[in-house]
Amino acid sequence: MGRIETFPVAGVALAAATFVALLLLEVDAIVALAVLAVWVGSLLVAAIRPPEPPTVKVEKTFTVDSMRGLIENSSIPLLVTERNAIALANRAARRMLGQHIVGQDARVIFRQPEAITLLGRARSGQAIVRGLVRRQDIWQINRQSIDEKLAVIELINQTAEADISRAHTDFVANASHELRTPMAAILGYVETLRESGDRLDSPTAQKFLATIEREAQRLQHLISDLMSLSRVEAEKHDPPQDRLELAPLVERAAREGAGPDRAERLAFEISAAPIVHGDRQQLEQVVRNLVDNALKYGAAGAAVRVVLELSRENQARIAVVDRGEGIAPEQIPHLTRRFYRTDPGRSRASGGTGLGLAIVKHIVERHRGRLDIDSTLGVGTRVSVRIPLAEPRERGGEAASGREPAARTAPELS
Repeated sequence: MGRIETFPVAGVALAAATFVALLLLEVDAIVALAVLAVWVGSLLVAAIRPPEPPTVKVEKTFTVDSMRGLIENSSIPLLVTERNAIALANRAARRMLGQHIVGQDARVIFRQPEAITLLGRARSGQAIVRGLVRRQDIWQINRQSIDEKLAVIELINQTAEADISRAHTDFVANASHELRTPMAAILGYVETLRESGDRLDSPTAQKFLATIEREAQRLQHLISDLMSLSRVEAEKHDPPQDRLELAPLVERAAREGAGPDRAERLAFEISAAPIVHGDRQQLEQVVRNLVDNALKYGAAGAAVRVVLELSRENQARIAVVDRGEGIAPEQIPHLTRRFYRTDPGRSRASGGTGLGLAIVKHIVERHRGRLDIDSTLGVGTRVSVRIPLAEPRERGGEAASGREPAARTAPELS
């Protein structure tokens, strides 16, 4: 409530005079008092009402110096131009385009027809340019005019979105090619059998049927791997919660991956019994894929080592080591790409789909782990998977598990 600072004395005097005049005109005293009360009340209300703040007219002024602190620490490259000359560039823009850009003409800096057209219009707009920093880069340039002289230019990197779109396109193209190859073989041999009828001798027919069976199995494996990859990618943001003992899981999955015909080539080196949070089916798939790859591409008849230990970082480490030709260093970064093969002919002949390591990579990422591939030409390849250990349960839970204390006290191996 406002404070009465000044009561309008002139108003009170006028009210009193009005009251006297009403009495002289022989108006009823009660009516005169009522009129006087209303008048005085209105004066009191006006006196105690807080004064309205004065209206201040603010003029918007933008200068280069006033904008410097606003944009300097932004992670997005920002430029302030004055009649297309770069008057200010924040740290991100200087790191991207060079420290020398302040003072230069923006049209000279960008050198792209689309950008030059945008800057020549002297009004707000946007343009897409390519190769601004590197050849494959894609940038969106947003220009916002402030007044007749000043404008702000924002640079947004859209390379990642383009890479994702290109990866999806490549994936569909590769998948279509991989599916088409076995289907063509199956349809071709089936048509030959149907047209030949009884004219084919038994050995030729059996050969055709064996080819059909082999290509159908390859097609089945490919579809299975595509479905597995799709499921893993859909769940990659949901970390597993089940507590698993790795030692029996690794041994069982390795024998399944080898099959009865190759199981004798496995050499187990299990020196710990770690417990992790994991998805049982996915971790088994990791071991099966690594063992199958090692047996396929390692030297024929050579042993494949399956190692389970604790790393120096106190993580569970699963390693599969083969002896063979090894992998060239320049190929190692590409091994986890979908459908990538170091030797396409050999991989297809052995029934590989080119998706095994891609699936392994996504499963390891879901388990918050790490995948490492080391290879030496003429010696062999070692693929290691590291997974964080599960936190210990309460005292009663540790006693019930039986095996977790052993995993904690096992010696660490490099």
